[in-house]
Amino acid sequence: MTSLPSRSSLPDVSSPTPSGGSPLVRAVQALEGTAALDTVAGVLSRLSAPVTRPRAVRELLQGRGAGHALHPPLTDLPVGLWASAVVLDLVGGEGSREAARRLLGAGLLSAVPTAATGFAEWHATSNPERRVGAVHALLNTTALGMLGASWAARTRGRHGTGVATALAGMAVATGSAYLGGHLATARKVGTRDAAFERDGVGPVLSRPVPTATGGLPSQSDDPVTD
Repeated sequence: MTSLPSRSSLPDVSSPTPSGGSPLVRAVQALEGTAALDTVAGVLSRLSAPVTRPRAVRELLQGRGAGHALHPPLTDLPVGLWASAVVLDLVGGEGSREAARRLLGAGLLSAVPTAATGFAEWHATSNPERRVGAVHALLNTTALGMLGASWAARTRGRHGTGVATALAGMAVATGSAYLGGHLATARKVGTRDAAFERDGVGPVLSRPVPTATGGLPSQSDDPVTD
């Protein structure tokens, strides 16, 4: 098994060069250029140090034995369990309340290793991905708190409050999932075995070389088309 390459060797980009795109694209690029998030990232880095600092633990969580990142598939567990609980809330009737509560609880438990693998991936990023990852983590933490509150309310017999809180928590989790998708798909964040870098398929992780004017080169020669 070869070592997993790290994105941390990529140079920081303080702010992406605006290049059009949909309102969501522009919003995420603005987020990537928000220097104030560096302070948040620093706090999260210190808090996640038990997971991200020991190399053996970090490589295990990054998927050293699997060959690529473990975080994306693990996210299906809590999200799927919570979504199932919400479906039961909406169409399952009174007889499904206990099942929905248990699904929420199982999702909360599965969120722990999922978060650990996410922080291990985030450790290997630089800006602007690091900033988006910090917001992703904050939103996930907010959603986790709301869904935990939903579970607690149901346990106390306050089913209506539990349902409302779960719906709000899932809305926050959906926004966070969008940012996670941006990192994994648009920015190619995710560790992989070095063999995948050498097999002629890629992806090759690099930063565009700035032009003499300080901007980035034109993307007109990009072979990828719609």
